[in-house]
Amino acid sequence: MPTALSPAPAALQLAELTEANRPAQLPLLTRIAELLSASRAVAHLLVRGSLASGTADRLSDVDFVVGVHDRDLPAFTSVLGDLMTVAGGALLPGWRDTIVADLGGIGYVFLVQHEGKLQQVDLYLAPASQITALRRKLVGKVLLDRPPAEITTAQIEQARAHIAELTARPRSCTELLIEHLVLAVLLHKRIQRGQRFVAYAEWHLLHTATKDLIKTALAPASRFWGWYQLREELALTPIGRACLADLDAAITSPAVPTAGDVNAALDRVIAVTARACPNALDGLVDALAAYRTYLELA
Repeated sequence: MPTALSPAPAALQLAELTEANRPAQLPLLTRIAELLSASRAVAHLLVRGSLASGTADRLSDVDFVVGVHDRDLPAFTSVLGDLMTVAGGALLPGWRDTIVADLGGIGYVFLVQHEGKLQQVDLYLAPASQITALRRKLVGKVLLDRPPAEITTAQIEQARAHIAELTARPRSCTELLIEHLVLAVLLHKRIQRGQRFVAYAEWHLLHTATKDLIKTALAPASRFWGWYQLREELALTPIGRACLADLDAAITSPAVPTAGDVNAALDRVIAVTARACPNALDGLVDALAAYRTYLELA
């Protein structure tokens, strides 16, 4: 049986995308597409979003739908982070995307170094058995479309269960820190584009991620949902009180942030992480330094 990363020749259909758009992100798009299509597990590869519609600007993300054979989906998701970090140039582990619409798969966001900039690469992994139905729901351009090996009912169920398990798994402090880093990049884009309504929504998501990080670190067995009983659970220790003060500072910031507000929030959450769950920073010190440098160059 072929493994999830067995190399396989693939002819990518890039001509239509190139002629229609010629985006600045095309070299990065091509590099990631070639990397993904080298796996026999990948049967379908589509580009969606502004790069597919011809409306991309220099800030646009590279947005893929990746159809993975149902049999290989668990193995492929388990190696995706290493694949993108080692071969794809990702600066940090991927963020399990909680913003993307549910299309029967699971999304990841990676921040990739490309030509001196930090570029956002979105990968939505979907079982190959769902690609036909998925294409009816979105507009995209096909880069790769090769018939997968036979897909059995058992494999379809295996892929569905795997996605459900990943979606339900609680996030670690490290994952929540990376969520902040990704959201900060998104917010800087919204601010530069003047997208105030979207910036408002993502600013709230960032504050919620801060709350989740503090609860995960200090009250992992909490019986309370969301924002309830935070003071009752967390204000029992000096660390908890300090974290609550940082959270209070976050939620009393302007409703629509400036770039300075976003940078201050990053400083605050890194300080919270160092105080409440320092192990979450293990192995990320150099990546964080590089991230801040690339963010300043954006």
